[in-house]
Amino acid sequence: MFMTVKQASEKWGISDRRVRVLCSEGKIPGAYQEERGWKIPIDAVKPADGRYKSKESLLMQIDRKKTELDSKRPLTEGEASRLYEEFAVEYTYNSNAIEGNTLTLRETDMVLRGLTIDRKPLKDHLEAVGHKEAFDFVSELVKSMQGWMHI
Repeated sequence: MFMTVKQASEKWGISDRRVRVLCSEGKIPGAYQEERGWKIPIDAVKPADGRYKSKESLLMQIDRKKTELDSKRPLTEGEASRLYEEFAVEYTYNSNAIEGNTLTLRETDMVLRGLTIDRKPLKDHLEAVGHKEAFDFVSELVKSMQGWMHI
């Protein structure tokens, strides 16, 4: 007896695409491709998620990383500024990419530094600059509100 990719995805709580990838990588014993679909043994067990190689629990990993982060505090003014700028560039890139902007992460960084990118639409440049200005505006607004709330 066999099940379909859809049935396996529902049984295991993962996407159809992930099941097909596991099948094509040979991680589901007994699964084979028939024409354009996969036949998966009805008694097949969901493969372990290879992304988590550590035996350490997720909460223990978080605690360990939090301790490591705390050991690096307080950040210097330069470190905090660099992290802010790095976050702003990545946030701008990801937000605009979702909307179809064609600039890469590196190009977005260059545009925010005042450069233009050859063969990229002016619209993409303006979106990046506008998003960063809006981000800076909201950040300044939050800073001013924090001062107001402590009065």
